[in-house]
Amino acid sequence: MSTTTAPSAASGSSEPFRHSPPVASSEALRLTPADRRALLHYMLLMRATEERALSLYRQGKVPGSFYDGRGQEAVSVGSAFALGPRDRACILHRDLGAHLIRGVDPGRVLAQMMGRAGSITGGREGNMHFGDRRLGCVGMVSMLPDMMLVACGLALAFQMRGEQRVAMTWCGEGSTANGQWHEAMNVAGVRRLPVVFILENNQFAYSTPNDLEFAVDPVERAGAYGFAGVKVDGNDVEAVFAASAEACERARSGGGPTLIECETMRMHGHGAHDDMRYVPRELFEHWAARDPIDRYEAGLREQGVDTDAMRAAVKSELDEAADWALAQDMPDPATASEGVFADREPVLGDGRAPWSRWEEAADA
Repeated sequence: MSTTTAPSAASGSSEPFRHSPPVASSEALRLTPADRRALLHYMLLMRATEERALSLYRQGKVPGSFYDGRGQEAVSVGSAFALGPRDRACILHRDLGAHLIRGVDPGRVLAQMMGRAGSITGGREGNMHFGDRRLGCVGMVSMLPDMMLVACGLALAFQMRGEQRVAMTWCGEGSTANGQWHEAMNVAGVRRLPVVFILENNQFAYSTPNDLEFAVDPVERAGAYGFAGVKVDGNDVEAVFAASAEACERARSGGGPTLIECETMRMHGHGAHDDMRYVPRELFEHWAARDPIDRYEAGLREQGVDTDAMRAAVKSELDEAADWALAQDMPDPATASEGVFADREPVLGDGRAPWSRWEEAADA
């Protein structure tokens, strides 16, 4: 499979992105040892962050319910690892790994869960609807798969400006039953948009199993909309990355969108309130034996990687992040209405109101 050259992992820097962008190339995919350690690091960091957030939820420190992506770490990490700094990501609630790869600090994530002022949105938007636009992350909405249409809008802007940039978004297989899914797939195909759709087939749309969700595998629908559909093992982080990197290269070179179906399993309930008693025990045990972190860690250990040290480092990072998040103040209630409504006229990059260009064009 032809795809991009893998990005090299880098330590934190002043740049709002944690790894180097992939380089468009027809060469075979090559992952360096540093890349592989980075992939494991981000999967471990995602799981550890969510485990700590779930603990805080059970302590009553996280309001509402809590939604995580346990068992799906390879999907968000593998796919987001293929993005470059100028690409944009519309990230969903089970894809925390994408936020972390973009450079969001886990302490800010935990503060977000608890509604603290030091969080990504300053204590607003609850524990799901967040995104740091400075890092190229668009805050999600709950009506799935509306973010697919948002990603199409971003991709259309890139296309109109002649920029080699990609928009990526995620959705669960249950969202393929919604009309917005059709609208996004259709406009992406018609306009040949530089967008990559990551479909997480986690076996259940809440409590509805695949065989009651659709009669045709969603990946087969991509061809009907005029673009590529690829199915991969969603618990194999390198397989997800390879498919995503190739899709990003296709989008950047004008080849249009791609739908990537990642077969995986949601190992916790729909939310912390859900005991998932509807999941057959045999199915749960089958996927538990295919845990994406355990599988990848075992392979790296055979290559001589000290994964115990990596786990210890992640735990230390999370302990420090949690302490920081818990020390953050709650937001001032007097600021609740700030940032809700536009308080000034919109401006373009050059500081002018958007309609000023239309007036200039009309005068010409």
